[in-house]
Amino acid sequence: MKKFILLCTFCWGMLVPGARACTSFLAGRNATIDGSTFITYAADSHTLYGALKFIPAARHPKNSTMEIREWDTNKLLGHIPQVEYTYKVVGNMNEHQLSITESTWGGRPELVDTTGIIDYGSLMYIALQRAKTAREAITVMTDLVNEYGYYSSGESFSIADPEEVWIMEMIGKGPQNQGAVWVAVRIPDDCIAAHANQSRIHKFPLDDKENCLYSPDVISFAREQGYFNGLNKDFSFADAYAPADFGALRGCEARVWSFYNRFNSSMGKYLSYLNGKSKEYLPLYIKPDKKLSVQDMKDAMRDHFEGTPFDMTQDVGAGPFKCPYRFRPMTFKVDSVEYTNERAVATQQTAFTLVAQMRSWLPNAIGGVLWFGVDDTNTCVYVPLYACLNEVPECYSELNGSMYDLSWTSAFWIHNWVANMAYSRYDQMIEDIRPVQKDIETTFNVQQPVIEKVANDLYRNDPVAAIRFLNAYSVAQAQQTTVQWKKLGEFLLVKYLDGNRKKEKGGHFLENGYGLPADPDFPGYSEEYYRAVAKDAGDRLKVAF
Repeated sequence: MKKFILLCTFCWGMLVPGARACTSFLAGRNATIDGSTFITYAADSHTLYGALKFIPAARHPKNSTMEIREWDTNKLLGHIPQVEYTYKVVGNMNEHQLSITESTWGGRPELVDTTGIIDYGSLMYIALQRAKTAREAITVMTDLVNEYGYYSSGESFSIADPEEVWIMEMIGKGPQNQGAVWVAVRIPDDCIAAHANQSRIHKFPLDDKENCLYSPDVISFAREQGYFNGLNKDFSFADAYAPADFGALRGCEARVWSFYNRFNSSMGKYLSYLNGKSKEYLPLYIKPDKKLSVQDMKDAMRDHFEGTPFDMTQDVGAGPFKCPYRFRPMTFKVDSVEYTNERAVATQQTAFTLVAQMRSWLPNAIGGVLWFGVDDTNTCVYVPLYACLNEVPECYSELNGSMYDLSWTSAFWIHNWVANMAYSRYDQMIEDIRPVQKDIETTFNVQQPVIEKVANDLYRNDPVAAIRFLNAYSVAQAQQTTVQWKKLGEFLLVKYLDGNRKKEKGGHFLENGYGLPADPDFPGYSEEYYRAVAKDAGDRLKVAF
């Protein structure tokens, strides 16, 4: 049992090519400053290219079918009947402001149904094409797996519209039982929630159809399989279908805890749970001490456990430049003893990331904003793309570069270039990156009400003109941000060339008074690093005469 859980939580992304290991945060409308609903996403994958998915609205011929390909591998799984009309999808948001994201937790491997047709990626994007609200999406998704079978392993889905925010968890029933068992819980409007590659729904209300939906056999199937033998009221979905071990707690639940810890001062009591010393589960949702802004959601996605017992900048693994990254594999052995690196929200292998903002008081074309970024959430820029977008900016196009084809006009490659430079000199370079990132995103935040007032005024008389205006704005910001980030990369390369640090002021490099570069600084390494080197080298490096 313990062995399979460890594989599911820590190593799922390594066992299945292209599999995601993602993080999602959620906020209800009364938990936010302006009444928006929010969900976030980091599509973490070592093989996924960071591009913007775009599916135009369409009418389809009668009796037509749609092809189903597995999102992780592009394997053809089958065909299903197409509906008459499908909605436009921009990234993970559709034209009605419905948004869906996910995180994979694997669960019991015997429940994977390789004969199923619908994988988790198809579930999300089909639902976005066919549903207007979160409740409709839950119906679409569960009906699909019941009729055509569920191909993937255990998943958590964030499903939100301008009014409601839900977490739905689903796992198949094995090759002999078509369909899936699932539970969907509505997050209270004044609460926040999160999931990160571990099942999060434990006990759930069995008689509250307004706020909790579930498959009729979710408990009885667990009994049949020997996963549960207690009273119905004591049933825990997570314990039955994805019981947690060390990897689930430290590699997954710790990310949820870190998000909660930012916004609620009572989270310290759950540290014992993360360390396996308490059975008191981390809550599915909590009430924050303050209301959250869209920038709060963006910044939460940049977390490396800073200021907590898991702070990734404070141990020897951070190296001489306090780098909060640990390259894979996650675990390692020393003298037959197994150790783990922390797994933070912000990680180097992110393909794309988003903060979906949905607002009920605005027309859908204006109310839905997909704040979209590529690569590492820590060093990305979240650019506002409106739900009415009708074209993919060149910098986010899946045709502009690939994982094997570097393009200097691709946002994915530009952001990777900057981030990978920073990993080697983190504590120094992040001091140059952060102000540029903050300036760009602050400008977006300040512009947002101005841009939307213009769009709203236009929309009253000419919706087409308003949509054209927001399209032009979204594309321009995406392209301009990519250019700015490329200039930042050029600046960093010049400033930190060969381990030196050129003197500069206000973004301009200083000269020596005779037209040549001023002598650079030689910042060296941290004191902790020098002490470690001296201890390791002993007398060999000592200046003795």
